[in-house]
Amino acid sequence: MPIRVANDIPAKNQLTEEGIIFMEETRANTQDIRPLDILILNLMPKKEETETQLLRLIGNSPLQINVEFLMVKSHESKNTNLSHIEKFYQFFDDIKNNYYDALIITGAPVEHMDFEEVDYWKELQEIFEWSKTHVFSCLHICWAAQARLYNDYKIAKTIQAEKVFGVFEHETSISSNPLIRGFSDIFLAPHSRHTHIDEKKLASIKELEVLAKSEVGSLLISTEDLRNIFITGHLEYDRETLLGEYKRDKDKGLEIKIPINYFPNDDDTKTPLQTWKTTAHLFYHNWLNAVYQLTPYDLKELDK
Repeated sequence: MPIRVANDIPAKNQLTEEGIIFMEETRANTQDIRPLDILILNLMPKKEETETQLLRLIGNSPLQINVEFLMVKSHESKNTNLSHIEKFYQFFDDIKNNYYDALIITGAPVEHMDFEEVDYWKELQEIFEWSKTHVFSCLHICWAAQARLYNDYKIAKTIQAEKVFGVFEHETSISSNPLIRGFSDIFLAPHSRHTHIDEKKLASIKELEVLAKSEVGSLLISTEDLRNIFITGHLEYDRETLLGEYKRDKDKGLEIKIPINYFPNDDDTKTPLQTWKTTAHLFYHNWLNAVYQLTPYDLKELDK
């Protein structure tokens, strides 16, 4: 999918080497089509790493995509260069009058805190409410999925004694749903979290459909109209993302077990296997295709 972003965003060089297609602004302006407008609210500390992961997955398709990056104003980012933030990111006040085909909200390393204790919780709630009339489809990842499920449906999270960490087998449950079209009956996906959502409460809400689940709980959840989608794991992770988290915690002297089903023969000296890559690309392809088919041509119709 030709992605239209700022020409000098750092992710561009790496993704160009991988064959992801970027479109220069002059060429994009000559195409007589309406592109998909996607907003990414990046709550992760290492923003450049997350940008690369997500741009990789929404790339390489005949459609044209405009991508904008958003960050919260009520939290100071300390792990990304300020010049990068000033150049490529906007605040909610800058975009709140805009309309988007899709919004991606990333995870965040705040899962040990109650939602109301997070310093940007009220700002995030405002974005949730705004998205109902200004975004066709919202994709929530990991902590963001838990946050939206709690905000909209009062589905609580609980902290687990042991971290859910590794690559787990999942089973599809509604094969007719367009988001999992082409999925195998069993597929692999990474998780990295200390919390679970209340599965009993989730099952009681008719508006929500569980599309895939595993021994560690539901992975893919969606409203029937695809306006809100929730991923409790991390399909966007690179091959070495879990490795980086594993080494980080070991270096800090934290109690951390080797990620499940990640290293060949559970040998952490070997290169980890990226066994979820095909599934990740298929899911994001399915999601964007569904958005393209269902979103109003005039996004202002969402306000109705």
